[in-house]
Amino acid sequence: MESRTRIATGDAPNVLRQIPRQSIHTCVTSPPYWLVRDYEVDGQIGLEPTPQGYIDHLIQVFNEVRRTLRNDGTCWVVLGDTYFGSGKGAGSHGPRKETFQFFRKPTEIGGTVKSLALIPERFAIAMTDRGWILRNVIIWHKPNAIPTSVKDRFTVDYEFLFFFVKERKYYFERQLEKSRYPGGKHVHKRPGSKGELINRTVNPTYLARNVVTGEFRNKRCVWKIPTGRCMDAHFAVYPEELIETPIRAGCPEGGIVLDPFCGAGTTAIVCERLGRSFLGIELNPAYVEIAKRRIREAREQSAYTSTNRRQARQS
Repeated sequence: MESRTRIATGDAPNVLRQIPRQSIHTCVTSPPYWLVRDYEVDGQIGLEPTPQGYIDHLIQVFNEVRRTLRNDGTCWVVLGDTYFGSGKGAGSHGPRKETFQFFRKPTEIGGTVKSLALIPERFAIAMTDRGWILRNVIIWHKPNAIPTSVKDRFTVDYEFLFFFVKERKYYFERQLEKSRYPGGKHVHKRPGSKGELINRTVNPTYLARNVVTGEFRNKRCVWKIPTGRCMDAHFAVYPEELIETPIRAGCPEGGIVLDPFCGAGTTAIVCERLGRSFLGIELNPAYVEIAKRRIREAREQSAYTSTNRRQARQS
């Protein structure tokens, strides 16, 4: 089935209300983090004065995401935390700033100076309170995390990837990885069932045979993946490798992936490469243009690579 890529400009809840009920196979996204960056557009999520206000706005979005998802759909959300500042600053922030300095003291909004705000945990609890089933909390370990000069704690080198589902039974293509103990105790007895393979470059017969020998195992929940880079104004970009697995696992080929915080279009680029259709929503028109250009460049690069491979085979 041919994939399609569409990006709508607008406020996520309003655009989502126009999407038919139960029409989306999976949602893969990363919302703006709380008090980390100002994307300089009216109506943005992330600059709410309190953690609860931020969570409430996210839940408004994901209530609509839930409506659009098929009953066998899945939802994957990348989300990082924020430190409470001292309350003495005046709004200074940037890509390397660990705390957003704001006028109200943390104690006035239920926080503590220098403490993590526990935004991911608050979000996960709010989602499960509204009926979502949390299947996994995946740790995205960033081996190239930006160093910090802080001297009274450890450098944070991870973020969360939450795996939610609507119902107890849902579409899931089992994901495998190389086993550390081939031939050892970690042996799968039932290879070859539907939706079991992830690595399309591995011959399925070979893979099924070697799951039995223990060479492959069920994928774990700590993923070591370097951070992504984007030279444009939109600098909060997750790496393509991080979302390849959720897209393969949660959306069949030709299915539709939704990203209500489309940003620079990384999810769309991966969807096109994997043969999935994509529907993105982005509030900032400037970022929509960045996403469209990046998608176009990715298509051109893919076509160039395919041509070179075809020529190499013919020579």
